[in-house]
Amino acid sequence: MDFDLDGNSALVTAASSGLGFASAQALAADGANVAICGRDAARLEDARDELAEMGDGEVLAVQADLTDPDDVSHLVSETVDAFGGLDHLVTSSGGPPSTTFLETDEQDWYQAYDLLVMSVVWTIEESYEHLLASDHGTITCITSRTVREVADGLLLSNSVRRGVIGLVKTVSREFAPEIRANAVLPGTIETARIEELLEARVERGTYDDYEQGLAAMADDIPMDRIGDPRELGDVVAFLSSPRASFVNGAEIPIDGGLLRS
Repeated sequence: MDFDLDGNSALVTAASSGLGFASAQALAADGANVAICGRDAARLEDARDELAEMGDGEVLAVQADLTDPDDVSHLVSETVDAFGGLDHLVTSSGGPPSTTFLETDEQDWYQAYDLLVMSVVWTIEESYEHLLASDHGTITCITSRTVREVADGLLLSNSVRRGVIGLVKTVSREFAPEIRANAVLPGTIETARIEELLEARVERGTYDDYEQGLAAMADDIPMDRIGDPRELGDVVAFLSSPRASFVNGAEIPIDGGLLRS
């Protein structure tokens, strides 16, 4: 589907790999100018080069730490300077470490909050005036299905990510009709992180091979498989597009039907 994003400008955070990168791919493939950020300079440049091959738009890569508000301010400023404005913001971040309540100290909570919530707050604050000046400003926040259904061992993700949903719901009302805001809730998707996890389990003998591990992860998923990153990226591109012009304040699971409510 043509999402009619030619010439639009998008910023996708934490997009040197994973679901952020998949979202940037989908936007770039539809003709948008795309800015990405990440902390690893080499991986960021590799991502930039790959994105540049996907469409006719420009690609900008900015090294940034999303837990540093000064870096976030610089990121948005560089994006607007390069593209002459900003139409679409997509927020993503790495996940906090796996932990349980009794293993987690106070500093862990603060770090997770900065990574998962304040990074989104700072990016929206810096982007707001530019999105408002656009004729089709959108915000799409990539969160996790754990905002609806907790996962064992993911205390920080289970707890802290829910703040992003409250934020999206609130700004979707405050910023409308000029800016739409939505969230996507990915389930199990075959990113590099999942690949590393499965390979480690194969080495430990939990599974005979990678394919067996994939099948095991899909056991409870009605679609009988885990997701491909571009399946999420395409939904993000859709939500950013005029095709989704009446979608606002939504929380959209992309999990093959695993969530029950």
